[in-house]
Amino acid sequence: MRVLRGRAEDPEADRAATRDRLDSVGETGEPAVRVWAPGRQLAFGRRDAHGDDYEAAREAAREHGFPPVERSVGGRAVAYTGTTLAFARITPVESVRSGLQERYDAMVADVVDALAAVGVDAHEGEPPDSFCPGEHSVSADGKLAGIAQRVTKDAALTSGVLVVDDRDEIADVLADVYPKLGVPFDPKSVGSVAAAGGDADRIRDELESALVGDADADVERLS
Repeated sequence: MRVLRGRAEDPEADRAATRDRLDSVGETGEPAVRVWAPGRQLAFGRRDAHGDDYEAAREAAREHGFPPVERSVGGRAVAYTGTTLAFARITPVESVRSGLQERYDAMVADVVDALAAVGVDAHEGEPPDSFCPGEHSVSADGKLAGIAQRVTKDAALTSGVLVVDDRDEIADVLADVYPKLGVPFDPKSVGSVAAAGGDADRIRDELESALVGDADADVERLS
């Protein structure tokens, strides 16, 4: 199992690092894991970019001090404060039509296990009008994590976001951004590891450990 640690110098280089891992897994068949804290930003999804008030939403993000960026994986807008974790497991596939639900189930279970290891009693599901709404979410006193998938001919990227701290700051910026995207949002739906009583200092390591599982880790660091 290849394990990539650290983050690149800017959001585009960061996304490129994950894309490169996706290509590598497709070529070599060796799975990979990455858990990191992206720099401060508000990442919009493809559906967001087609909205009539998308530019207004981007400006709202800037006014809150969140540089707007666009991502190709996942659903609606997500705010990263510098403590927020992104995570990904990339596995080889034989068919784009097989294993989708199994990968979702495995990732949800691993996120729940990692949260339990730091003292958070989490469960699958999300409150109404959550950020980045979707079926594959994890909650504990608010939504903590959302999970998405991208599948290519040779590999699957199962990835997500985990709110570690700064729930109020995230709720504030999304409360301005989501109405401009025409998406219902309840600021009270945002949770965090810290607010749920978990050990925010340990969650990155526990999440990486859960995603790696019993595999032998070959660690590589971004320079």
